[in-house]
Amino acid sequence: MTRPLREARIDLSAIAGNVETLRRRVGTARVMAVVKADGYGHGAVPAARAALEGGADHLGVADLAEALELRAAGVDGPLLAWLLDPDADVRTAVEAGVGIGVSSLRQLENVARAGSASVHLKVDTGLGRNGLPLDDCPSVFARAAELQRVGAIRVDGVFSHLANAGPEEDAAQVAAFERALGEASAAGLEPGIRHLASTAGALRVPAARYDMVRFGIGIYGLSPFDDESAADLGLRAALELSAPVVSVKRVAAGSGVSYGYDHRTASETTLALVPLGYADGVPRHASGRGPVSIAGRRYRVAGRVAMDQFVVDVGDDEVRVGDRAVLFADAGSGAPTADDWAASAGTIGYEIITRLGRRVERTYAP
Repeated sequence: MTRPLREARIDLSAIAGNVETLRRRVGTARVMAVVKADGYGHGAVPAARAALEGGADHLGVADLAEALELRAAGVDGPLLAWLLDPDADVRTAVEAGVGIGVSSLRQLENVARAGSASVHLKVDTGLGRNGLPLDDCPSVFARAAELQRVGAIRVDGVFSHLANAGPEEDAAQVAAFERALGEASAAGLEPGIRHLASTAGALRVPAARYDMVRFGIGIYGLSPFDDESAADLGLRAALELSAPVVSVKRVAAGSGVSYGYDHRTASETTLALVPLGYADGVPRHASGRGPVSIAGRRYRVAGRVAMDQFVVDVGDDEVRVGDRAVLFADAGSGAPTADDWAASAGTIGYEIITRLGRRVERTYAP
């Protein structure tokens, strides 16, 4: 069978294996696999199923559309969505058994009107994003307790998110979370499932593990750290991005390559054309720097990344039309990694894998 022109090949066994590895390492009673942003670019439904096979018992997404996509595909089990318009109509999601992350009194009242919603109350412990300010917790928790007593909601959790800004800041956020948990108890609420840590916090801040941790980037085989690689953590990247070489030509010394001629050939050389560009998620900021593996040899993008394609100067190496150019994959393959591309573009691996465009066809290995 002919391979797609632009292919993101996803190894689902890597996702399942990464969940198993991370779960063993942190030892919490529960693990949430975060499959927002289309499963970090891997496909939300297959990623969710693989994560559940690997031992996750909860799933997390950002918004209601993502949650309902999973339910429509028959993905069952506890599922939480936490980034919502405060006035969103949540009835369909509640009827589908989707838990709602609540970050304000206004949102709490709106969710209560849907009837019998499972709610996780989110607290801002210092990240400065969504969540109840600590000073608002007593009044909002008291109202949540009232609504729970009349059956309008069910408080199944209290959660927050670490900023990963360093040990002192992490400790301060844990202390703030403890304060919030105390306020929940004072209001007559059982905190339910307490969760604070994502991949980074789960691995490096044991005090933040509580009842459940949320694994995001780690289950896809990327490290959240600058000083510890995925391989160091025992993780395997699940996604390989590749395309065939579609043109090979010999050019003279001094030939300009791509827009603006930022690259000129130093000598007579061979240019290989790869049909992936910034419309497909290849960062233009990696022009002249992005690493590419062709036939097991590593090169760099020559000149500017264009919308649909980029050029590789392969020198005198023999490269043929149809040879597969691998932009990134698991480090064990010998190919560049998403983190290598992130370094070339001045960003993070998270962005590299989640920015892939819809022309890139996802294929799956079980």
